[in-house]
Amino acid sequence: MSPDHRPARRFSTACAAAALVLLAGCQVRPLYSESGGVGQRLTTVGFADPHNRIEQVVRNNLVFLAAGGAGEPTHPEYEVKFSAKSSASNILDLTNDDNTDTVSVRNVPVAGRVELSITYTLTRIRDGQVLKNATREVVSQIDVSGQSFAKLRSIRDAENRAAREAAEFVRSEIAIALSHEPQPQTVWQK
Repeated sequence: MSPDHRPARRFSTACAAAALVLLAGCQVRPLYSESGGVGQRLTTVGFADPHNRIEQVVRNNLVFLAAGGAGEPTHPEYEVKFSAKSSASNILDLTNDDNTDTVSVRNVPVAGRVELSITYTLTRIRDGQVLKNATREVVSQIDVSGQSFAKLRSIRDAENRAAREAAEFVRSEIAIALSHEPQPQTVWQK
């Protein structure tokens, strides 16, 4: 006599049906697809005025990324207020054994890092509702030279790199928040 395989077939059929039901609920789509209107909504985002050089670099990158190089909207529907700050530090602690003074080696770069922190709030202007509020941190690695100007320039370059990267993160998060906004109703006219 052969064993009955009907219960195993029923179980595998039930598992396949459950997997199809789960996959049917999956709504994966491109973030910047034209059908979602996210790209169009990004062009209606205005950005607050900067208060320091780092905020200016972040803002310039955000304006370019959001509008695709077209500049700021004249009548924004959404506003992003943000603050950004940066700090530079050495990665290695180069001190003598007695920890009294720092070892200085001429013409040998020391590893360092620049940390940029940005806190932002995305608000719908017409009703003042906050759609997104977050803080992002970006780290950029540098080689700190013994020369004063080279040290300042490497820190500034690292701040610029970190500002570009932070702007890309913020733009992506704004796009995700705007993708949850309801679609504007199209009015058809004859």
